[in-house]
Amino acid sequence: MSGDTSRERLLAEAFVEVADSLNGDFDVAAFLQSLAVRCVELLGVSAAGVLLADAGGELRLVAASGEHAWVLDLFALQQEQGPCLDCYRSGTAHTNIALGGLEATTAWPQFSLRAREAGYEMTQVLPLGQGEQVLGTLNLFQAKPRVLSHDEVALAQALADVAAITIVQRRSLEKSEAERGQLQEALTSRIAIEQAKGVLAERWGCTVDEAFGALRRHARANRLRLAECARQVVEGELDTEGIRRV
Repeated sequence: MSGDTSRERLLAEAFVEVADSLNGDFDVAAFLQSLAVRCVELLGVSAAGVLLADAGGELRLVAASGEHAWVLDLFALQQEQGPCLDCYRSGTAHTNIALGGLEATTAWPQFSLRAREAGYEMTQVLPLGQGEQVLGTLNLFQAKPRVLSHDEVALAQALADVAAITIVQRRSLEKSEAERGQLQEALTSRIAIEQAKGVLAERWGCTVDEAFGALRRHARANRLRLAECARQVVEGELDTEGIRRV
């Protein structure tokens, strides 16, 4: 199999995995782990990792192509200093960085030293984001001082964009599902309340507004959710005369 054919196959598999993100049981962490491995395979780099910002804006490693301690340490160090932190803050890629060069040793002295001690000569960092929203970074390490071509950098950014699209898509899906669940809960609660009002109005020979007022006062007095109080009335779990006396 030629190199071009192999690359096309790997890219096709990556996009199939993106399509799978629409499934309900899709595992985002496993997808990002696979994406990191794909970066190594497609770009010929030594290691790759995906860092995402948590709710507090701190970068956290969520996937790496390998689990070697020194690699994980390099990713973790970039919560404090390093090209990943700068890339996340600015939304700008840092490419073909020589770890022994002036840029790296001046801007990130501790990071560049640790990276060289781990055997890496170059690094690449690309933003994961959509529009102005930056979610995190894709970080690549190279043991050999090989400059990535313009096309290779573009491919790396495309893979970072794929990761960002998948994450945003997944978050949107989860939010939509949560909102649908909340809507359904609200509808179910409304039905229970209407049923309870009808039960009480018929039982007491009063208006539904009077029945609702008594139900609401009972719920407040007993620190119950109104829907739960209504359910108990409908299912016969409450002494309705006790509610009336509140």
